[in-house]
Parts: sequence; C-alpha cells; structure tokens
Amino acid sequence: MSRGFYVGRFQPYHNGHQSVLERIACFADEIVIGVGSAQISHTVTNPFTAGERVLMLTRSLEDLDCPFYVIPIEDIQRNALWAAHVRAMTPPFDRVYSSNPLVIQLFTEAGITVQSPDMHERPIYSGTAIRQRMLDGEPWEHLVPPAVVDVIREIHGVERLQRIAKSD
Repeated sequence: MSRGFYVGRFQPYHNGHQSVLERIACFADEIVIGVGSAQISHTVTNPFTAGERVLMLTRSLEDLDCPFYVIPIEDIQRNALWAAHVRAMTPPFDRVYSSNPLVIQLFTEAGITVQSPDMHERPIYSGTAIRQRMLDGEPWEHLVPPAVVDVIREIHGVERLQRIAKSD
C-alpha cells in the first residue's frame, strides 16, 4: 500500500490542484492532502478558513478514484521541524508530491521520497491570479472546479475578499 502526501494553501483550490491530484491518484493507493497555513484566514493572500478549504477539496474530489484524507496543518514557523510536525498531524505516508522547493528540501532532509509532479498550466492556474480576478471583478469561475464555485458563493467569499482588501 502506498500513501502519498500533497500540501498546499488552496487559496482557493483550483483546476491546477485538481489536475495534480488526479495524476497522483494514478500512482498512490491513498492520498493525504495537507491544507497548509491552516491558522490563517481573512487576509488578502489567505482569505478562506481551513474549514472552507477542506469543504472545497472534499466536494471537488468526490469522484476521485482514490481514497483521500484532508488534514488542516498549522504553520509552526520552524522549518527544521516542519516535516516532523506534518508527520505528527497526518496518517503515515511514504512519498511526498510537491514542486515547492522548500517542501522538497525539508522532506528530503527528513529522508522521505519526494516526487515533483508537473504543475498544470501554472501561469493560468494560480491562487494569486484567481484572487486578483475576484478583486477586479473579472471572471474566475472557469479556473476552479464547480464545487469550489459553490463553496465560495455559499460563504460570500468574493465579497469577503473585496472587503478585506479595502483600506480604511
């Protein structure tokens, strides 16, 4: 049995993430998905709560042909200990899937195999670009799974982002 680990902030979860997870599901028997920076919300760069991001993921992955676990993971601000922190907060896994240089370095130093999946159309599928589209009132819905559109509408996420981006 192989269990892979994939981490992201998912602010918001988008079609690029979906593509990567669908490819990981072809190789892993199970996937542990870490919702990073779980303690941060209601900021321009992290507008959604961990619970809202868990909802985005679980609803979007309902048809994934692979069991998965979505685990919020708070930052600890000590990179040398981060891989051990993640392992303490998640089910055991034997491989990490990431293209983030810091994540690759930390798990490699911890002795865990890391595989870097190709990012799916990274310039288009970027949380930063999607949040900017929301702020500018531009179409963004085509960049995320339909379930994420539903969650963001349910929580009035665009309105939240636009409100917190204003200055007093």
